[in-house]
Amino acid sequence: MERRPLRGGRLKAAGYDPREQRLEIDFVDGERRIFAAVPPEIWRRLVAAPNPASYYADRIEEEYAVTRARADGAADARTRLDSLFGPGKEQA
Repeated sequence: MERRPLRGGRLKAAGYDPREQRLEIDFVDGERRIFAAVPPEIWRRLVAAPNPASYYADRIEEEYAVTRARADGAADARTRLDSLFGPGKEQA
């Protein structure tokens, strides 16, 4: 999935998978929100918007089903390792 940088507000970058109609938006705090069933036109308008943060708030944020994750994957990786091997010495 190609990712494009976004400027404005809390948005950092976004990516879109047209086959699955999945929109992923990364935030400056490391959160990633994954939206389902997003039409291609919404993606085109988001990346073309003069203010992507406003477009996101007005047209995406509460309109589509969302899953939250970490954009950097660090928290998810740590959780998976801890479930396999137990917490590290610094956490025990």
